[in-house]
Amino acid sequence: MDIIQQYLPYLIPLIVIQLGLLVFALLDLLKRERTRGPKWMWIIIIIFVNIFGPVAYLLFGREES
Repeated sequence: MDIIQQYLPYLIPLIVIQLGLLVFALLDLLKRERTRGPKWMWIIIIIFVNIFGPVAYLLFGREES
């Protein structure tokens, strides 16, 4: 438990960034009519691929109208 407390100042910002990206990407996905690929696939990628999933969606998954 002592090791976790030692790294906690570094983990909290990463967790906040991860949750912020996750929420932003999911809300953006739900608002968009068209994406590059099926929405169910992007939901799985955003949720299960940690920080890189939301970033991949924001860079490659959105289709501008």
